[in-house]
Amino acid sequence: MYSDTYDVLKELVTLTNASDVLDVLWSTRNTCYPGYGVFDALFSVLIELGLLKEASECFLRMSSFRVLPKARSCNYLLHKLSKLGDKNSSLKFFDDMIESGIVPTVYTYNIMIGYLCKDGDLNAAKRLFAQMKDIGIDPDIVTYNSLIDGVGKYGELEDMVSLYKEMKCLPDVVTYNTLINCLCRSGRMVVAFEYLHEMKKSDLKPNVVTYSIFIDVFAKEGMLLGAIKFFVDMRRVGLAPNEFTYTSLIDAHFKAGKVDEALKLVKEMLEVGVKLNVVTYATLIDGLCNEGNIKEADEVFRVMSKDGIVPNLEVYTALIHGYIKSKRLVDAFNILEQMKENNIRPDTLLYGIVLWSVCSDEKFEEAKVLFDKMKGLGIEGNYVIYTILADAYFKAGKSIEAQTLLNEMQERGAAEKIFDEMLGKGILPDKIVYTSLIDGNLKQGNIQDALDLRRRMTESGLELDLHAYTALICGLSKNGQVPQARIFFDEMIEKGVKPDEVVFSCLVRKYQEIVCSPRSDSTPSQYRERSIGLSPRSDPAWKQRKGGAYYCFTVESWRKIKFPILAYLYITMRQQSQDLSLIWRPIISSIFT
Repeated sequence: MYSDTYDVLKELVTLTNASDVLDVLWSTRNTCYPGYGVFDALFSVLIELGLLKEASECFLRMSSFRVLPKARSCNYLLHKLSKLGDKNSSLKFFDDMIESGIVPTVYTYNIMIGYLCKDGDLNAAKRLFAQMKDIGIDPDIVTYNSLIDGVGKYGELEDMVSLYKEMKCLPDVVTYNTLINCLCRSGRMVVAFEYLHEMKKSDLKPNVVTYSIFIDVFAKEGMLLGAIKFFVDMRRVGLAPNEFTYTSLIDAHFKAGKVDEALKLVKEMLEVGVKLNVVTYATLIDGLCNEGNIKEADEVFRVMSKDGIVPNLEVYTALIHGYIKSKRLVDAFNILEQMKENNIRPDTLLYGIVLWSVCSDEKFEEAKVLFDKMKGLGIEGNYVIYTILADAYFKAGKSIEAQTLLNEMQERGAAEKIFDEMLGKGILPDKIVYTSLIDGNLKQGNIQDALDLRRRMTESGLELDLHAYTALICGLSKNGQVPQARIFFDEMIEKGVKPDEVVFSCLVRKYQEIVCSPRSDSTPSQYRERSIGLSPRSDPAWKQRKGGAYYCFTVESWRKIKFPILAYLYITMRQQSQDLSLIWRPIISSIFT
């Protein structure tokens, strides 16, 4: 009888609206067989037909009539709303259920806690967890598994373990897999193995998911032998690898440079009837592109499309990266257009890859067009994007464009204020950012700003590398700040950073300019020495000139001011055990200039 009623109501709802059907049922309530099961049936019909909004409205009207559907039917609607990702509607209907007097079940709470954990709203999930215990509903294995997974994936490992220890029900394979997965992804491999042993001691057998987790983490860490061991073990115990298992192992082989072995696994995968999914194709295309096998990657992309698998962002990113590495920019831009046609929006990473490529080729107009297009799509450029563009502009001597770009990051172009803004957003500038800005400021003659940047760089715990010292020494030398450049030269030696030919050339040529300037002959030698950062009595070169260095420079042109600094540079090179040609080339060039 219930089935007949259900079919009639379904037909009525398709012919008219739900509200009218409810009005008719309510008007005939006293003439029908006692009971209100027909109202619950109507509510269920609306849910089955996907009329979730109408079902929610129907529920409110039924509540006003004090005719309520069963808790099981309400859970059905709650489940449907959560599957759609409609958080507001799910929370509202849950509250409406409670307010109407419907007693929630453990299943009701499991739906909401599971959904909130996946949505990342852990605080709301924890509140409902406490609430269900307060009203006397004992959490079951599903409740705990949802919460353990939720807090674990967000890195709250202590809370995750506490929940596990609190469990009054026996953990299952899903529980252990969740614990192991979260611990592995947090780098806690030793603890993950402890739970694997505990799982086996509890007479629970690891399944394909368990093995796949370990294979995947070993693959990502570049530990190919570990991944292979688990792959062999799972087959030994009679478990068949799935597409995720194969994909992880294929990735591990590509990362180890074993392309042939990776392709053998793809062949084996197809032979045993395991279909390649979009993640497998992305891994395959990325691996081939990284090895420079762009033609093979093209072929895989064509096969993928032929098999009816729609490429995702990761596939397109891998292919574009491959085209860029192969200097096939036209193909890379064609793929960007294809993405647009398929309504797949590039992310910041992909734009960063393409921008880096066009900037490397000094195609600044194309970079600007691409950057404007990116902003037009509402994609916010992060500090990596700005760094790529700023670095390219500075290196090309386009200080105006670089400054405009920096002004976008911060309305005022001062480097200090830019970093305050970046730090305020939790973005920590790296060495590349600092070095680019130091170099750019020195090219514009902003000496103090450059020195302030260097100070901020060291205060943030970043050590200056060869590129940073080169930017400082060459930039200060060109701005006439030779004594300051000399200080940084000494500092880099003390810190074990070996100068290269660029650094020596900057210093030697600057000293040559000073010595050979029209007013050098009329300038007392001690003043010339001080102007280039030398004091004859304190300079180590003077103290060591009898040790052999003096005789290396017994050229008439070096008898005056050139000798001390060149002797010092020569001795420095000897102490650093570097290739002396690095200094001889600029010295010889300077002698005959």
